Amino acid sequence: MNQPPSPPSDPSRADTLIEYPCRFPIKVMGAKAEGFVHAVTMVAREFDPDFDAATIELRESKGGNYLGVTITINATSRAQLDELYRTLSTHPMVKVVL
Repeated sequence: MNQPPSPPSDPSRADTLIEYPCRFPIKVMGAKAEGFVHAVTMVAREFDPDFDAATIELRESKGGNYLGVTITINATSRAQLDELYRTLSTHPMVKVVL
């Protein structure tokens, strides 16, 4: 009789394909407004104290009204990423987080 596969030794890894720690890009979009990039940078540093703002990538919308900001953080856990997404998503300057 076949036995079911044994559960992973680390239950926190059971629900993800990501191997931590890793570099993880996050795209944040909002209105092109003064302070937007700074606000995103401050949130990134809250979750990754070693975040390097020199790695930020910016992309304006075709009409120039919106700005896409890609940050790449050092992800250490699923919980860290979940909380980072929640924090960014609820920021008043942020429209979308991918």
